[in-house]
Amino acid sequence: MPTTSSPSPAERRLAGQIAAHESWARTPDRAARTAKARAAFFQKFLDEAGGDPVRAEHLRMAHYARLALASAKARRKSQSEPVPSDGGVEG
Repeated sequence: MPTTSSPSPAERRLAGQIAAHESWARTPDRAARTAKARAAFFQKFLDEAGGDPVRAEHLRMAHYARLALASAKARRKSQSEPVPSDGGVEG
């Protein structure tokens, strides 16, 4: 009896990417599809700001500024790390 192996993590990831691309290709209104998530995300800042939309917007901008700072630090760190002589390719 032949044994079937389960898909590797790379195969599962690729299958997921294919499904996501097909799903978004069939979505006529991308903004409408994500509206509830965006509203909930902003509501988090609005709650933190005690209902003040101006303060909430500043909290949202601070959140994205923190992400940008963390990204810049990560890029700087990865640029300072030595690259393996084989270019990082496993063989």
